[in-house]
Amino acid sequence: MFNKIIKRGGRKGQRAEGAEPAQRSAAPLSSSGGAGAPAPVTVNHASRASAPSPSSPTSPHAAPSAFSVNPASHPSPPLLEPLPLLRDVAGADRPGLLLRKLRLVAALFDFSDSLKHPREKEAKRQALLELVDYVQAPSPAANANAPVRLPENVQETLVAAISANIFRPLPPALHESAAAIDPGAAPDDEEEPYLDPAWPHLQLVYELLLRYVVSPETDTKVAKRYVDHAFVLRLLDLFDSEDPREREYLKTVLHRIYGKFMVHRPFIRKAINNVFYRFIFETERHNGIGELLEILGSIINGFALPMKEEHKLFLSRALIPLHKPKSVAIYHQQLSYCIVQFVEKDYKLAYTVIRGLLKYWPITNCQKELLFLGELEEVLEATQPAEFQRCMVPLFKQIGRCLNSSHFQ
Repeated sequence: MFNKIIKRGGRKGQRAEGAEPAQRSAAPLSSSGGAGAPAPVTVNHASRASAPSPSSPTSPHAAPSAFSVNPASHPSPPLLEPLPLLRDVAGADRPGLLLRKLRLVAALFDFSDSLKHPREKEAKRQALLELVDYVQAPSPAANANAPVRLPENVQETLVAAISANIFRPLPPALHESAAAIDPGAAPDDEEEPYLDPAWPHLQLVYELLLRYVVSPETDTKVAKRYVDHAFVLRLLDLFDSEDPREREYLKTVLHRIYGKFMVHRPFIRKAINNVFYRFIFETERHNGIGELLEILGSIINGFALPMKEEHKLFLSRALIPLHKPKSVAIYHQQLSYCIVQFVEKDYKLAYTVIRGLLKYWPITNCQKELLFLGELEEVLEATQPAEFQRCMVPLFKQIGRCLNSSHFQ
């Protein structure tokens, strides 16, 4: 009897050991809601999912049906498509390849996280570099049968891809961020400007736009349909960017547009006027006044004589009132150059300029007064005796007050 009991106990122990692996393998099913529930899936970080291996189901060579993720709830970057180089395809096939590369360029990525979508970002960078080289490359010898390098549909897609990248909401300015934290805080002029982490990528986009504008292949009759008034206004909005590198590119691009698209010149001057009016009489805050004045300095230098009444009004209504804001020291060098250009073009405007300076002469700001005195010296060098006599009395009264000042300079 005792031997039978021992044998039965050994059999039960073997059965229990054999059932244990099955219970362990079934444990995840029961922990996720019963035997019919799916097994839990380990979710990888998004930055890792964006760099699949060639054999993975998310490889760009895989069929779209391989994806089981709902794109509405989990937006993913566009699939990479291996594209040949433009120089490796026949001329007749290049427009189609250009459109495919521009569709890749139009895709947007988050550059604040360098680990997100690294392959897609690199593919886009390579496409931008190739497009910049293609647009700026000299055209081959004239051939009646050669296809156009930039057909109209390609130009339309090109401007649309550039717009998708550069026209974006700018981050809050430094003074806006400080005001949100402490409304009573004074602005810190020594704080470092914001540098966009996407700038290495944006620089290539701006370079592509610049090369497109200056390219001899760009026909203004076609391009003006896409580089239109709305495009120019959005470019002007970007001048408020805190990144000085972006403002420098914007200055060059807008100046080139002004030089090439003669049909847009009156509109650009008027739009810049409106930026100045808003700055002078409403906000007194704008990051790109100096860059806009640099463009205007070159434009004023090219004004024909006799000067139009429109330009004289611009001097009296926009440029001279720019001496009023407290931040005039930031852009005074460019402003002074524009003012002197007007006087050198037409000496009769010296009276208007001097009376304008006297009108906005600072009372309690010594540093600003020194700027005015330096500008007044340059204006007087270009002033004729007849114009000087007209404003001589109020001018010397102001100079007398400056001499009686206790300031050491």
